[in-house]
Amino acid sequence: MKIAVINGSPKGNAGNTNIITESFLRGAREGGAETITVFLAEKEITPCRGCHICWTRGPGQCVISDDMLQVLAVLGSADIIVFASPVYFANISGLLKTFMDRMTMIGGPQTAKTAKIENQKNESAGAKAPKLMMISSCGLSDRGEFDVISLWMSKVSQKMNMDFIGEIYATNGKAFSAERGTDHTAVSDYLEAAEQAGKEIATDKRISDSTRRLLTQPFPDGPLSN
Repeated sequence: MKIAVINGSPKGNAGNTNIITESFLRGAREGGAETITVFLAEKEITPCRGCHICWTRGPGQCVISDDMLQVLAVLGSADIIVFASPVYFANISGLLKTFMDRMTMIGGPQTAKTAKIENQKNESAGAKAPKLMMISSCGLSDRGEFDVISLWMSKVSQKMNMDFIGEIYATNGKAFSAERGTDHTAVSDYLEAAEQAGKEIATDKRISDSTRRLLTQPFPDGPLSN
């Protein structure tokens, strides 16, 4: 099994989102998965022009020459795709949104129904669509900050006819990189739960109810929310 992460944090591997994601991937590797992370902050991904020439030329035939095809090549061999992003203005980061807009080049003017038909044809030919996951962190203690992202992922999975098998949302994200005024036990416990989630995804392609409950436990009030 191969798990590919598309990290849309402008901070790249130094971001709080990546701390959580790395714990998840550590567990996935323990479960036997091969993992790879693409940091969009290190790539040149130009905004989609909306010309839709790719719909007539064929999948991957974009008029823009940048790093997009390189990233798509990584996703092409993945069994599970994980999108990772901090919350920016109640949504995903601009980097990840730009990337997702360019994903139109592998699709077309199709509904979820036609996407399902295409995926069924691919499965008959021996190719299975990858599963989807989402990992996100926010600086506030309100889990409602993730409502838009969760809905968006649901819509993305429907549009692409891919199973949405898990989401990990961490509040008080600054706690993961804070050195002072932090309850390190709470942070360690959360990262251990994220690691367990990775192992479960690698072995069972699902996060257990017990692990999911641990991942939705709020951090205690106080320094963690600073």
